[in-house]
Order: sequence, then C-alpha cells, then structure tokens
Amino acid sequence: MEPLSHRGLPRLSWIDTLYSNFNYGADEYDAEGNEEPKALPEGSETMPYIDESPTMSPQLSARGQESGDGVSPTPTDGLGTGRDAGKGLEMRKLVLSGFLASEEIYINQLEALLLPMKPLKATATTSQPVLTLQQIETIFYKIQDIYEIHKEFYDSLCPKVQQWDSNVTMGHLFQKLASQLGVYKAFVDNYKIALETAEKCSQSNYQFQKISEELKVKGPKDSKESHTSVTMEGWVLSSCSPVPVSFQDLLKHTPADHPDYPLLQDALRISQNFLSSINEDIDPRRTAVTTPKGETRQLVKDGFLVELSEGSRKLRHVFLFTDVLLCAKLKKTAVGKHQQYDCKWYVPLADLVFPSPEESEHCPQVHVIPDHELEDMKMKISAIKSEVQKEKANKGQSRAIERLKKKMFENEFWLLLNSPAIPFRIHNRNGKSYLFLLSSDYERSEWREAIQRLQKKDLQAFVLSSVELQVLTGSCFKLRTVHNIPVTSNKDDDESPGLYGFLHVIVHSAKGFKQSANLYCTLEVDSFGYFVSKAKTRVFRDTTEPQWNEEFEIELEGSQSLRILCYEKCYDKTKLNKDNNEIVDKIMGKGQIQLDPQAVQTKNWHMDVIEMNGIKVEFSMKFTSRDMSLKRTPSKKQTGVFGVKISIVTKRERSKVPYIVRQCIEEVEKRGIEEVGIYRISGVATDIQALKAVFDANNKDILVMLSDMDINAIAGTLKLYFRELPEPLLTDRLYPAFMEGIALSDPAAKENCMMHLLRSLPDPNLITFLFLLEHLKRVAEKEPINKMSLHNLATVFGPTLLRPSEGESKAHLTLASDIWSHDVMAQVQVLLYYLQHPPISFTELKRNTLYFSTDV
Repeated sequence: MEPLSHRGLPRLSWIDTLYSNFNYGADEYDAEGNEEPKALPEGSETMPYIDESPTMSPQLSARGQESGDGVSPTPTDGLGTGRDAGKGLEMRKLVLSGFLASEEIYINQLEALLLPMKPLKATATTSQPVLTLQQIETIFYKIQDIYEIHKEFYDSLCPKVQQWDSNVTMGHLFQKLASQLGVYKAFVDNYKIALETAEKCSQSNYQFQKISEELKVKGPKDSKESHTSVTMEGWVLSSCSPVPVSFQDLLKHTPADHPDYPLLQDALRISQNFLSSINEDIDPRRTAVTTPKGETRQLVKDGFLVELSEGSRKLRHVFLFTDVLLCAKLKKTAVGKHQQYDCKWYVPLADLVFPSPEESEHCPQVHVIPDHELEDMKMKISAIKSEVQKEKANKGQSRAIERLKKKMFENEFWLLLNSPAIPFRIHNRNGKSYLFLLSSDYERSEWREAIQRLQKKDLQAFVLSSVELQVLTGSCFKLRTVHNIPVTSNKDDDESPGLYGFLHVIVHSAKGFKQSANLYCTLEVDSFGYFVSKAKTRVFRDTTEPQWNEEFEIELEGSQSLRILCYEKCYDKTKLNKDNNEIVDKIMGKGQIQLDPQAVQTKNWHMDVIEMNGIKVEFSMKFTSRDMSLKRTPSKKQTGVFGVKISIVTKRERSKVPYIVRQCIEEVEKRGIEEVGIYRISGVATDIQALKAVFDANNKDILVMLSDMDINAIAGTLKLYFRELPEPLLTDRLYPAFMEGIALSDPAAKENCMMHLLRSLPDPNLITFLFLLEHLKRVAEKEPINKMSLHNLATVFGPTLLRPSEGESKAHLTLASDIWSHDVMAQVQVLLYYLQHPPISFTELKRNTLYFSTDV
C-alpha cells in the first residue's frame, strides 16, 4: 500500500500537493513534446481533475445541473494572475467548484460500492447466505461511515458554491472534515484484509462473483463507450483511489484577512499531522496490480524512452511487468481531467525476442541529429539557466522566472528527444518489431538484462482482452516509479546542480574475469539529464587482468554520476552491423558511482573501486572546476613550448608557425582526418603528457613517437598547447572587440570589423591562426565520416583560442554552472564565422592594412 499522500485516504490526497513546487513534468507534455492546454495563470498549481465516474447518482447529478456554473471544475480563459482581490476570489470559486465536482464523483463511487451491501446482509441470516456477516463487515468496513462523512460535507458545501458570495465562509467544513480523519486510520488498517477477503470470496463463491460482475463501470454521461465489468475487489480498491485537489490553490486564493484563512490552515495542520503519523506503517508504493483472473502482475521497471515510430521520435513511458512489456504515452486531456496513459503496444515476455544486428536490416534507418544542432541547443539551455540564476539573484519576478523555466524545459525536452542514437530493438515473434533510441549503452543493458531475467521463468504466451488491457494501462499511473521527464529543469531548487568542470579519471586495472578476453572500458557521465559516453580505454588483449593505467579528462556539464562499462571486444566481422551506432561488443560488467563534490573536489587523487558481476575495476579521479581548468598563467620557464608566448617560440624556432602545431596537424591529416570524433574524443591523458614532455625537451625522437601514438592523444596535445598559452591566440587586447564584432547584425559591418581584427593580430598569431583554420576546414570536409562539422570544431576550439587569461577573465567568469555562458557562446561563434568564411589570405589581409586603421 502506498503512503496516504498518494493513495489510501479516500478524497484526502489533496494534501499531497500542498507544498509542491510548480514543476514542468511529464504530465504537462504529450509524448511529442506538445504542451498540454492550460487555462491557469502562470505559477498556479494544477487544477483538480475529475475521474470518469463509475456510476452517476441521479440526485447528485440533478444538483449539478440546477446551476449553470455549479460544479464545473474547468476555469475559463483569461482569469489573469490571481494577484488582485477580484480575480483571486473568482479563482477561489473555481477551485471550490472543482473540489465539489470531485466530491460528487467520489460519493457516486461509494454509493455504487455500498449498493450490494444491504441485500448481502439480508441473505446473511438465511439458510443460504452469500457471505457471512463477518465477511460483509470485513469487506465493507468503515465505507458507510466514509460515505456519510463526505455526503454531509458535499451537502453543506454545494449550496455555498452554487449561491456564490465572495464573503461566504466554508473553512469550518474543511476543518470538520479534517477532524474526522480517525475513520480513515481504521479503514487503512483494515484495507489489506478487506481486499484479500473480497478476492477469496469472489473466487470461492459463484453468487458473490456474479454480484461483483454486475457492477458496471460507465463512462461520462454521453459516452458511447460500452460497459466493462470490474471485480468486487476492484471496487474495494476504488474506494481509496486518489482524487487530488489542489488545496494550495484554495489557500492561495483565500485572502489572509478572510475568516476562512485560519480555519483552512488548521485543517491543513491536522491533516499533515495525521498523514505523517501513519505513513510510517505503509509501504512506499503499490508495486503490483491484480488481474481479473486473480493473478498478481508486478511492476519491475519503468522509465522514459524515445521510440522511433512512423519515422519520427516519440517519448514513451515504458513499463516492464513480470510477464509483459507495455509501451504507453500520456493521453492529451482537457484542463481539470485526470491524467491517464494510452497503451501504444504491448508484448508478452514469452513472445519477446531481441533481434541480432544482422537480423535488423528491415528496421527503419536511424536519423541522427547533427551534433552542431545538439550543441546549439545546449548553449541555449545554459544561457537560459544563467538568466534564471541572475533573476533569482536579483530577486526578479516569479512570473519571469517561470517563463524562463518553461522555455528551458521545452529546449531540454527537445534535446532529450533528439540526442539518443543507440538502437534498442524489441521484436514480437508473432508480430512487428519496435525500435527505441537510447543515449547510453548502460541503460540499454539494464533493460535487456531485466527482461532476460524475467524470461528465465516459465512464462506463457497470452493475449490481453480489451478490459484486461484497460485495467493494466490504468494501473500504470499509480504504479509508476519515474514521475517526471528526466530533464534538469524538473529538479527542485534545493537539489544539487551537479558538477561543472573537468573530471580527471585514471582507469587502472580490472580483476575477476574467469577466462582470457580482449577487454576495454568506457566511461559515461550524465549531462543535461541523460547519460553520454565520454571516454574509452585501449583494448587489452587476451588477458584476465587488464592493466590499462590510462588517464582521461572528461568535461562535466552538471554531472552527478560516473558509470564504467567493461566490454569484451568483438572482432568477428560477420556480427558487425551497418548501423554505426550499433554496439555489438559484449558487456562483461557495469557499475555506477555518485560524484560527491566533497570527495572529488580536492587537489589529491581519490582512489575507488567499482564492483560489477564479480569484476572489480580500480580507478582514481579528481575534479577541476571550469574556472580553474581554463586559467592561463604566464610560464616561469624560458625553455620549451607549452605555456610560452607564441612570439617567443616562433622567434626561437625561426619559423612562422610553431613546430608543435605543424607536426600535430600533419599527423592528424595523415592518419586521423577520418577518425570519428577527432578533436572531440578525449585522448589518454598520460599519452598527452608524454608528448608534451618530448615537445618541451625538443627530443629528437618526436617524429617516431608521433607516428606510434594514438591519434586522439596527438589531437589532445594540440588542444592542450593552445589552452596553455599564457594569453589566447587571438589575444587579450582584442577579446572585447571580437565579442562586439560578432554581435553586429549588419553583414557588411561585421565583415569589415572581423577582417580588421585579424589584421590587428601580431604576425605569429595571425599566421598560426590561419594555418589552423585551413586545417579545421579540411577536417570538416570529412564530416560524413568523422562526424565533425564546422560547428563541432568551433565548439571544441572556440573557447581554447579566445578565452582570456586570468587577469582578463575575472570580469567574464560568473557562476561555476555557467559552462555555456554568453561569452562561451560568442567565442564559438567567432571561430565559426572564420571557419565559414571563404579562404583568408595573410598576404591579402596585410595588403589591405594600408587602407584601414590598426587602432582597436
């Protein structure tokens, strides 16, 4: 049984929403990300919803029809913000009307449940009783009392709402309702035995089963839907189904000087104390649903997945039960209606198979969103986050903050929908196949393993009737464990924002393998609400104890967890799939740890072990905040190339472009220009440091070492060189002018300004920049193969080439979470402008210097 804030207290789960914060969750968007219709003012809680009533009480229905505005919970459009008194009292009436309508439905449910009680009692004293008096008392325990409490409450509240007066008082009714909570304690304590008794009697007594089946669930009054049967135990369950009402709105729209205000506060206090006193004895949530056949179907796992359906991406809520996988979406419902799931499809686990890659050619081709579009959206999200933080710091208006949060949710939803690219295929051996897209192989493995564990049991194939499917889908809303779409805008303000900066990880070794294999590890971290793969070790061949000892630098974007997956490399070309995103290597083990800021934010390495399926992976990590990692400090040495001004290096080498830049670019173009993710994928940190040392020492074996080194390490060395320059390649002096120039809207003015700024650079800086620029353009020409567009490359190199040195950056650095601040976005745009520009000639630039001033 779930806590009473969710279910178990008939009609009183409105308390659950009392202190809930305004949250853009799954309930407010459909599966395609379209916003549900809302008539409420910004900042308000959700209005009460109405369940479809099983029966309609004639006398109660008549009451509702007597008044044109009596019990309709749906507010009209254009009510405003609720801040002025008149609008607030109008909202108060609407909230009360919704409360009244929900009460009516609940009383109808109780009436229908009590309907068979009298004839059952009448037969109990005959020679052929259907149920004994004891069984009747157990099944219907306290339901009559609950009915009378709510009937009295409704009869008292209804005329006050129908004959509305802004000064009318009704707080005493809520106070009285709260004071009668003791009856619910008795009901809850008896609930389990009542349900068990109803189930046993229905199974063993044909007459009682027939009475149970005669109870019909009706749709709305004018509904054309046919009647569907439910069991008596289903009716017992319905007596404690939640009908949430936003009591917070009632308080919010009741003026503090209104006579009702202290009474409502007292009712709230009583209710809160009651709930907290008995919730300790109740299980956290229901995890199972009873089928019409009396079987128990347990919910094992649920979560949001992206399905590729009819050529487009749809966000689905997937539910794994003990014998069936069900894919659902939230129904579009009108304001005030109970949110429900709509089953898109289901597959009995007995019929579910995972097609192998070579069997999946008939599946639709996965359309991968270009990386630059994803990066653009990340920038927009982070810019909005920055605006939210500024509004909060300046104590801005809550409406402005909510508008920003709403926009951030929309952008994060788009990112969540369009980022996943790892295919997860499900096939029904008797029907069609389905394709999900995931961002994490860890997540795909979890779903696959959970299904395969259940398939080890003796499962039977079946077909759900329409009634069974309706009952199962209806249970999903109550059983779900994942309530909100996994985006960061759904986090409460007091939740950890995660870490922003760079996580340095050394993957040392692994033990516990039973036989020799070709082994490697990948590292995943969460970013913008979902997990992405960030690094990969070398393959350690034919061993049971791989010793990698490889260091990686992983960029964190609000990350809270680190995952390590250990794979056995597959070299069988017949198992490889044409789909670049298909991973055919076998997962040997996987594990996850939380990134505790206090544990990792130290100067020293923190060593840890992840245990996975009998395998132990040893690793070390330390964290560097973004502002610390991007500091540029003048070099204390006069030799070497790293950390030394570019003018000094080129003068010493008697070259126009530093040797390290020329050699790294030459090696990348020779054998890395088609490498997937070149410049984006992290190289092994120890390899990068080794290359740094030989370049600093001007070792004669540099060329030999370069030819043997992993290409990602060479790319990483080039990035490190530019990052460690004491001032950016495009100089501190010109940085403000670059920021102003890229913001110009007139194309001709922007062209003149941006070319003028290049001419203003020192010759070594300009020549090196143009040399790098042409190289990056050649890399982008191979985008279909290496997946690195001009935008991707600008994202990687922009901050590295433009970020001001320590003294200059103090004015630009804001909060640590400002990873994609407006400055960073502008830095990317500056480089992108030059990358998209026709070839720029040093000679032509300098020739035109005569016609332009060099003052900036």
